[in-house]
Amino acid sequence: MPLRYLPMQPHEHCWTFLQDAHRPIILYGTGDGADKVLDELEHLHIPIQGIMASDDFVRGQTFRGFTVRRLSDLVQQYTNPVILIAFGSQRPEVISHILDLAEKYTVLCADVPVYGTNIFNEAFFAQHQQEIEQAAVCWEDDVSRQVYDNIIRFKLSGKLSYLTAVFSDKDEAFHQILCLHDHESYLDLGAYRGDTIDEFLHYTKGQYQQITALEPDRKNYRKLREYTASLEHIQTFRMGIWSKDTDLYFDGALGRGSSIQTDGNRCIPVTTIDTLYRKRPLTYLKIDVEGAEEQALLGGRTVLQRDKPKLNLALYHRSEDIFKLPLLLKEINPSYRLYLRQHPHIPAWDLNLYAR
Repeated sequence: MPLRYLPMQPHEHCWTFLQDAHRPIILYGTGDGADKVLDELEHLHIPIQGIMASDDFVRGQTFRGFTVRRLSDLVQQYTNPVILIAFGSQRPEVISHILDLAEKYTVLCADVPVYGTNIFNEAFFAQHQQEIEQAAVCWEDDVSRQVYDNIIRFKLSGKLSYLTAVFSDKDEAFHQILCLHDHESYLDLGAYRGDTIDEFLHYTKGQYQQITALEPDRKNYRKLREYTASLEHIQTFRMGIWSKDTDLYFDGALGRGSSIQTDGNRCIPVTTIDTLYRKRPLTYLKIDVEGAEEQALLGGRTVLQRDKPKLNLALYHRSEDIFKLPLLLKEINPSYRLYLRQHPHIPAWDLNLYAR
């Protein structure tokens, strides 16, 4: 197979650029993402000169030994800085602010995984290039192929131009790809507090056959129950999804990002798609389960082959997801047609695989 992704020049790789920049590096953001970026910077012996936050969030707080400061204060001290984005947002005003910064400064977005430890760097790319090339031919349309190309290059380079060039609205995906109708049997995995059920009701105009929703987090599940109390033909379960029926540890301390963890703080029941739909058909499936997407697909092999439900699958939690999950889905059911869309978000979260 000819190589679709020719090797990028060393200076085009985000982490190599940072190592060789010899310029002040300012980290923009605090929290879990910033922790992961700082861990990798320390591993590579790349020093930073400061940590900034948006003006409204600067309260004199500290993060990892740095006083969090305003950009206006930092640029008075350091000239020609590199600003390294280390948080995520889908809010239009935040994205606009970051893009405004990119017109004035060198701005990069370090790609670190939401879950797992594998960073999508030059070594990771080299290790998985065959799979990356194989997944590149899975996509059904030119838009998907362009999204895939750009996101791979964004992950390697940290350059926002690759990412923002392929932003698209969810309306296109729902109207042109999923084409939901008024008698869907919908399974919502990772239902959170009902936001994706609300999305489903919007696109089906409130008409459907049945909804099943799973949410393992206790507080989120309570909110989900409140939201769905007035809906008919719906069942909700406080449990997770996996490749088999069992009990697993769960970390519920992260709110929306709560997930199955080997060192979680409580034990929860998990089930499979095949168990839930052994005796009934499934027409639409959404999977956004904080890094357990592969296990969810493995536990739904029979239903995915039997019913071929329309699929809305998060493709951004682990570095491997962008190539591993489409390849797995095509292996389970080769008749699926796969589409890839990047909805507005910095970094490349809200990257979704749609299938029908």
